[in-house]
Amino acid sequence: MQRENLSSAQTLAILGGAAVMLSLAMGMRQSWGLFQPYMIKDAGLSAADFSLAIAIQNIVWGVTQPFMGALADRHGIRPVVVTGALIYAAGLALSLVSQSPLVFTLGAGICIGTAMSCTGASIAMSITSRAVSAAKRSVMMGLISGIGSLGLTFASPIAQGVISTAGWQMALVVFLGLSVVMLPAAWLGGGVDRVQHESYATQQSVGQALGEALRHPGYVVMALAYFVCGLQLVFLTTHLPTYIQICGLGPAVGASALALIGLFNVIGSFLFGWLGGRYSRRMLLGGIYILRSLIITAYFMSVPTPTTTLLFAAAMGTLWLGVVPLVSGLVIQLFGLRYMATIVGIAFFSHQIGSFVGALGGGLVYSAMGSYDLAWKSAVGIGLIAGAFQMTMNMRPTKRVEEERSVLVAASSARR
Repeated sequence: MQRENLSSAQTLAILGGAAVMLSLAMGMRQSWGLFQPYMIKDAGLSAADFSLAIAIQNIVWGVTQPFMGALADRHGIRPVVVTGALIYAAGLALSLVSQSPLVFTLGAGICIGTAMSCTGASIAMSITSRAVSAAKRSVMMGLISGIGSLGLTFASPIAQGVISTAGWQMALVVFLGLSVVMLPAAWLGGGVDRVQHESYATQQSVGQALGEALRHPGYVVMALAYFVCGLQLVFLTTHLPTYIQICGLGPAVGASALALIGLFNVIGSFLFGWLGGRYSRRMLLGGIYILRSLIITAYFMSVPTPTTTLLFAAAMGTLWLGVVPLVSGLVIQLFGLRYMATIVGIAFFSHQIGSFVGALGGGLVYSAMGSYDLAWKSAVGIGLIAGAFQMTMNMRPTKRVEEERSVLVAASSARR
């Protein structure tokens, strides 16, 4: 089926399914930091154990993302996302019954990490880009990314509320219920498999597409800079609730901060999706990394209060997932749509190495030094460097894409 033949209802079902799937997957995953103090107390875990499991979650997500992207590109998105929803539920169930670091790492680390590569932003952006026209692509990727962040807005207050009244085990039971809702959402989003890929004269294999990407200097710069994005974000989601409690603020402030990040991420994702269709994506990406670093510096150098913490969360939320439509848009601009999920997956592997370092490094620094000072200063330093390099990336499409787009434009003009 051609994209133009989709009815409005079919398009809405596909986009709605992708948004709900992403919202639930990201919302629950980004709320893990709320469980840390309670699981350290009750489940036989240390701060290092918890941090290691979340770090493994992020590295497994990164390692498996290119493979899941390749499976989706080759065999269809629906089998990948439905399987991912089932694995997500299994990971939550294992975490619920865990009484040792090994079982917790298997559930929260390996299972959730694998599930995220099937249901997270990379696959959701691939669904969105295939379901809408090129003219609407950037703004719709921003919109779906933003809606996807709403999960954090409701998941973290729900989790903290249930933890406070009924315990962390019951909060994980609630999350299990939410994971069930992911199944029909994933099925609907997978309906995009009916839409044919863009047709180009040059036929590529997955290996050829990856080789082309890895030889492009601009893509390499973007992928390396993406490392910093993962490091900064996962350091905050994993360790901000603990840092807030160390500073004498109640756990409700941490939950509210995470919820506010999710709320303002809706605004930021839509904003940067819209801006990415009008201005230089590389400059916008570099600006996000630099602004994040400056805001982190201002927050951690001052004595946190509930007000400054919520302001910090709002500012960081605005700059949170706005990178997703920008990175996805750059990949489409450089290489086309056919192997988008695979190529974005490779870049995302770099992002998740950063996430691994942010989660584990923050825990190790705190365990060894009793403070997060070295961790946040390191995140700021490499963020400033990455932002500057991102602004210099080569944005020229490959020769193959330029030639194929010229042929398509000429054919379109001839039909008129």
